Amino acid sequence: MAPLNDFIESFANWDSLVQVHWLLLQGLRVTILLAAASLPLAMLLGLGAALGYFAAGRWVRWGLLGLIDVFRAFPVIVLLILIYYGLPFLGVRLSNFAAVVLALVLNNAAYFGEIFRAGLLAVPPTQTQAARALGLGPWQAMRLVVLPQAVRRVVAPLATNAMELIKETSIAAMVALPELLRSARVGQEQTYNPTPLIAAAAIYAVLLWPLARLTARLERRMLQGAAG
Repeated sequence: MAPLNDFIESFANWDSLVQVHWLLLQGLRVTILLAAASLPLAMLLGLGAALGYFAAGRWVRWGLLGLIDVFRAFPVIVLLILIYYGLPFLGVRLSNFAAVVLALVLNNAAYFGEIFRAGLLAVPPTQTQAARALGLGPWQAMRLVVLPQAVRRVVAPLATNAMELIKETSIAAMVALPELLRSARVGQEQTYNPTPLIAAAAIYAVLLWPLARLTARLERRMLQGAAG
């Protein structure tokens, strides 16, 4: 029993958890706020980029694809460093919260944009032609006919990317924003015990497990629909 007791004392120490539980709750609150602020903005910006790709001319399309490639190529943590520490040299100062949100939005909007664009490309052109034949304008056809079909085709990738964005909120530790992971590290330093880190991992699992199961179900439905 000694090895088990040592393991519990090191990685499941109740006293350590009680001592720093307020830190974990604070970090959880910041993580949820970051995700709640970043996810809708990233999805809307990505959708706007995808729609702009189909509505604009060749040069604008190339410009949009170039921006998407740039923001996808930059690691989000590097993008955060450039925003938080680089923009002040240009006279632009953002709070650490705003800098993290901006980095997450720019990086993930590029991924969401490619996902939406793939969904729009997957809709047969005959759908647009049929909508136009019924008297709908270009944007009405896109909004009422093409876009709903495109979104249904890419729901699973959208959910997967949303889950990745939530995990990426941990980059906030780089600018001293007390999200869940940073708070757990502070708790570890205060208690000299890794239990707060284990608790943070468990919280992430509880938060993301429902989304992971939803994503798996959506992927199965997509495969079944493709097979059918």
